[in-house]
Amino acid sequence: MRKSNRTIPVNSMDEDFTRGISIDKLSIHKSDFKTVEQHETATESHRDEGHTFHIVEKGTITIEIDFKKHIVTAPAVVYMHPNQVHRILDFSEVTVCSMAIKEENIHPDYLQFLEEIAPADPLALTAEANSVVSSTFSLCQQFSLLKNNKLHHSLLKDSCNTLIAFLLSQFLNQQKAGTNLSRFEQVTKSFRQVLEKNFHTLKRPGEYAEKLNISTSYLNECIRNTTGISASQYIRDRIILEAKRLLHHSDKSVKEIAFELGYVDYSYFARLFTTATGISAGAFRNKNRD
Repeated sequence: MRKSNRTIPVNSMDEDFTRGISIDKLSIHKSDFKTVEQHETATESHRDEGHTFHIVEKGTITIEIDFKKHIVTAPAVVYMHPNQVHRILDFSEVTVCSMAIKEENIHPDYLQFLEEIAPADPLALTAEANSVVSSTFSLCQQFSLLKNNKLHHSLLKDSCNTLIAFLLSQFLNQQKAGTNLSRFEQVTKSFRQVLEKNFHTLKRPGEYAEKLNISTSYLNECIRNTTGISASQYIRDRIILEAKRLLHHSDKSVKEIAFELGYVDYSYFARLFTTATGISAGAFRNKNRD
């Protein structure tokens, strides 16, 4: 039976965690979940309070991130942005090293890179990279235990940022280096960053073009050149993703969701969703629930 959620559940850090940093290593076995309730809790869709990195050291885990299924086999790393909704679908006997960190503890340059790579597909690690990740995580874990050290938080934060930097380097190795981006790609990257912060309130390409100090026609040219779709469709797709998250993972009414996404005219939002997905918001919710 589905739990009643007025909002999308957020996996918050306990008070025991060190000022917004959590380090943990777990070996998980299916036999650990002896009741239906335990299994439902473990597989519940949620967001994380901070930026999270799950390093799969052993086994295979199947996860769903924003309605996309991924089968992750060790050694690999899964990065979750705080906006993303995810859940475990299945797993074998797995060992996972997890780090959750709030953005105030992340080096500003690394935080910018994290915003740029999100959403990132799970990344398979080479044996060499996995060795570096494993030893660096072990150092973070050791520092997390030194709670009586006067520089405890600094040691932990700096070591975690070292791990983030290395993991980022692995993700960025799969992408084109920032210095090699064309002008179109640079504009698209900046547009995505502004969109992520403003999609609840700004709906028109011209509003984003103004923030980027370029013309609307040039913004459209850049977006279409790099993504194959217009700026309007890119904005719409981001809004529809958030609508799907709320429809599937919360019990807010369609009217409440429309208002939360910046639409006073509920009927307009309903038509927008149907046009974008080919199905009404209500039908989408019913289809994706047990």
